[in-house]
Amino acid sequence: MGHFVWNGDPEIVQLGPLALRWYGLTFACGLLCGYFILLRIYRSEKRSEANLSSLFTYVFFGTVIGARLGNILLYEPQYYFTHPWEIPAIWHGGLASHGGFAGVLIAIWLYVRKYRDIGFLELADRLAVPAVAAACFIRLGNFFNSEIVGRPSDVPWAVVFLRVDNVPRHPVMLYETLAYAIISTALYIAYLKTSIAAVAGRLVGAALAASFAMRFILEFFKEDQVPFERGMLFNTGQLYSVPFILFGLYLMLRRS
Repeated sequence: MGHFVWNGDPEIVQLGPLALRWYGLTFACGLLCGYFILLRIYRSEKRSEANLSSLFTYVFFGTVIGARLGNILLYEPQYYFTHPWEIPAIWHGGLASHGGFAGVLIAIWLYVRKYRDIGFLELADRLAVPAVAAACFIRLGNFFNSEIVGRPSDVPWAVVFLRVDNVPRHPVMLYETLAYAIISTALYIAYLKTSIAAVAGRLVGAALAASFAMRFILEFFKEDQVPFERGMLFNTGQLYSVPFILFGLYLMLRRS
């Protein structure tokens, strides 16, 4: 059976010493998409937009710094502690979604401490849909980079990532792209059509529980990301998804 063969160049164009990469473009598109969703939510609620640019700055740095530190601490601590000059080199790859989500939560906490125009959980609810929508674009960027590939498979939609090997594999990063698109759409519909946002924390709780439960399931289709995961019953991505799932369920089920 023939399979789709992917050998895309991670770089779009080389501009002297700099290169525009697909991952950077999809990352930026995800953040911009999230910003416009949040802007729509703010306008529908007739909230002040005065501090939205500041909020975007907090979330941007929270996402990038959190994702970078997440990769360093959870996946490759020994390498980065012996090569500390590589820590800022995010253009070489190495961002972890668990750290990114944690970074966003910390950014929200820092924002509400300074501006005090909205509560922590109330703001987290309004950022839930944009955050999951942004994750769609980031996983699409992983596809362009031929990274975070799936296990070998003979399913009709398997993809041969020539930059990895000649083996048909689950395009698991596309599975996640689709999953996050469905989750973010469902959350936005729930926000518009139900009273889920009336209780602070329920919307972000649903986002955390659903997104990381899906991440836990899809990890079974992924190749191990680092050597120490070999032979583990549950890999690092699954183990660190559990606290997010439990925290999300707590926020969904707690009394107001």
